[in-house]
Amino acid sequence: MEDKITLSHGSGGHKTSELIAGIFKKNLDNEYFTADDAAVMPAPEGKIAMSTDGFIVSPWKFPGGNIGKLSVCGTVNDIACMGARPLYLTCSYVIEEGFAVSDLEEIAKAMGETARKAGVKIVAGDTKVAGKGQVDGLFITTAGVGVIENEVNLSGAFAKPGDSIIVTGDVGRHGCAILLARDEYGIEADVTSDCAPLADPALAVVSKIPETHVIRDATRGGVGTVLYEICDASDVGIEIVSDDIPVDPAVRGVTGLLGLEPLYLACEGRLVIIVPSEFEDKAIEILSAYEETAGAKIIGRVTDDHKGKVVMKTSIGGMTFLPPPGKELLPRIC
Repeated sequence: MEDKITLSHGSGGHKTSELIAGIFKKNLDNEYFTADDAAVMPAPEGKIAMSTDGFIVSPWKFPGGNIGKLSVCGTVNDIACMGARPLYLTCSYVIEEGFAVSDLEEIAKAMGETARKAGVKIVAGDTKVAGKGQVDGLFITTAGVGVIENEVNLSGAFAKPGDSIIVTGDVGRHGCAILLARDEYGIEADVTSDCAPLADPALAVVSKIPETHVIRDATRGGVGTVLYEICDASDVGIEIVSDDIPVDPAVRGVTGLLGLEPLYLACEGRLVIIVPSEFEDKAIEILSAYEETAGAKIIGRVTDDHKGKVVMKTSIGGMTFLPPPGKELLPRIC
C-alpha cells in the first residue's frame, strides 16, 4: 500500500478493497463487521436509542486522544445519556488526498481500541477520498444504536426544582487541550483531553437510581451551554457555586491568561447528571467507583427562581448571572 491516500483509494476498486482490508478490517474487525452493503445483527429487545455525529477536529491528534477515539466516545456517550447500552456503530470516513496512510492506521487503531473498551461493535462503514484542499485531513461520521435496559426516562426537559446538579469531573479540559495543540498562542501547559467512553458509569447511575432526571454529555459549548439548555427545556432556573466547579489548575491558568470561561470549553469525557437531592450522595458514590468519573462533584441546584437563567455564587459570596452562551470560542473542537 502507498504511503499516502490517493484518489484511487476512493474509486471503489482494488485500491479501496486494499484500504478496507489493510486498515479498517484489521483494526475494527468483529463478528458483525461486514464488507456487504449493510450489516446484519441480532435485534435487541425493548426500546432502542440511536444517535449520529460528525467529527472534524483540528488537529486530528491531541494529548489524550485523536479523532478516531473521539468519534467513538462522542456517539457512545450520546447513546448512554438516554440510559441505553451502546451496541453497534457505523462509521464514515472522508479522507483528503495525500493523507498519510500511517496516520490513518493510527486513527483506525484508536477507534478499534476505544470501541472494545466501550463494549460496542463497529459493524459497517464507508470510505470516500476528497481532492486535495477539499477536506482538512480527515472527517469522520459515526452512527450508533443502543438498547435501553431499564425502564428509565431521561430528558433535558425533566429537571425539577430542588434537584442536585453533578458534573462527573473537572471541566473544560478537551477544549483547552485542542487550543494548546494548535499552538496559536505560544502557551505551554500540561493539559490532556478528558476524552473517554462513559456508558458504564452512566448506566450504573440509572440502574441504581432510576429516579435520575437528566444525563447530558457536555461536549461542544461545555457545561455552561448544557445548563442553559436544561433551563430552557425544563422551564427552571439553575444555581451553581463557583468554588464547587472542578477545574484542573493548568486549565484554569490557560483560561485565566486568555480570558476564557472554563464552563464554556468543550468536554469529551464529562457528564452533567441531575438527580433528586435525596439521591445526590448515592450518585457520587456510584460515580466514584469509575476511573473516568472519580472526580464527580455536586456543583449546584435546580430552582424555581430566575427561570431560564444560570446564577453563580462567586468566591466572595455574591451572586452573578452566568452569561448565556455566545460565539463559538474554539471552532473545530469535535
